[in-house]
Parts: sequence; structure tokens; C-alpha cells
Amino acid sequence: MKASWRLFGGLSVFYVLVTIIYWQVGGEPVGIGGMLLAACLAGMVAFYVWFTQKRIGVTLPEDNLTAEISDGAGELGFYSPHSWWPLPVALSACTMGLGLIVGWWLTLIGVGSLMISVIGMVTEYEKPVSSSSH
Repeated sequence: MKASWRLFGGLSVFYVLVTIIYWQVGGEPVGIGGMLLAACLAGMVAFYVWFTQKRIGVTLPEDNLTAEISDGAGELGFYSPHSWWPLPVALSACTMGLGLIVGWWLTLIGVGSLMISVIGMVTEYEKPVSSSSH
């Protein structure tokens, strides 16, 4: 993680320097604002990765110069083998975006369906507690 937070911290500094140069050359306000936001985003990611590294308190295999590939082996997490929920999420997001062009009423429908589909996607593998009385 040390390399990651240094990379994003360096990107943040780079974006700030490029923003200053762009401003001095006579850049437009939208470009200056966009590059400042990019610098802030890179800085936020750098801070998050740095803070997570300090909280974990161990040296990860990618930070150890003498580490073997097998040192990073293990379970990485659970990934859904198949799910239909990304389809309604994408369609709802498209409906919401199209609603910005067509009318506010379609945006509201898109927001409602997006909330329902995101909740469905997040809780897809939640199992309800059944109270069976024998």
C-alpha cells in the first residue's frame, strides 16, 4: 500500500502543478476547476490508502521487496458467479439520465427504480432469518 498512496499523492501534486501552469497560461475556469477536482480526488484516494495502511499495521506482500508471489495467496473475497441485478441497475441509470433530457417525471421514475435495483443488488445474498417453531 505504500507504493499506492505515494502514487496517488504524487498524482495529486502533479495535478495541482498542472492546474497552476494551466491557470498562468490563461486556461478557462472550467478546466481549472476540473483539474483541481482531479487533484482533490487523487488526494482523497492517497489519504484513504495511507490511513488504511496505518490502521492495518502490517507490511503487505507488495511492499516487501523480498516477497514471493505465494505470499499474496489467499482468499480475496466473494464475487458473484452470476447475477441479473446489474441489468436493472444499468437500465434504471439510463432511464434517470434520459429523464434529464425528456422530463423531470422520468427522472423521478429512474431514481425510484435505481434505488430499488441497487437495494436488490446489495442484498442479493442476504438470507432472511426464518423463525421455525417446531
